[in-house]
Amino acid sequence: MASTTDMAPNRTTPATPTRRASNGPRRAAARASAAARNSSREDDLAAQVTQLQSDLKSIAATLANLAGDKVNDAQAMAKREAKSLAKSGQHAVEDIQDEFGQIERQIKDTIREKPLTAVAGAIALGFMLAVVTR
Repeated sequence: MASTTDMAPNRTTPATPTRRASNGPRRAAARASAAARNSSREDDLAAQVTQLQSDLKSIAATLANLAGDKVNDAQAMAKREAKSLAKSGQHAVEDIQDEFGQIERQIKDTIREKPLTAVAGAIALGFMLAVVTR
């Protein structure tokens, strides 16, 4: 085969090393540029991760506040219901006391009107209790 000098006698062989030498700085520049892009991407990713973390913290704080508000609302409602139940229970106790008071007055009035019947009823009741408890 023919060599490069045979085909182009005016050309010298040092052209190939010159081309390689000129590619070296280009490659270095390309590597530096790629490294700068990678560094820039890493900085962007780090900034995005930081932003996401702060957003997640903000969301967590908002959810905690909402949960706290719901708990406070539930506690307030439970207190209102407890007070309402206590009032209705108190009214029921008062009503029962009134009923027993009326029954007691009726019994006393009956005993005053018919004392002999009351004594006979008490004796009969005592006898029945004595028989049942034996």
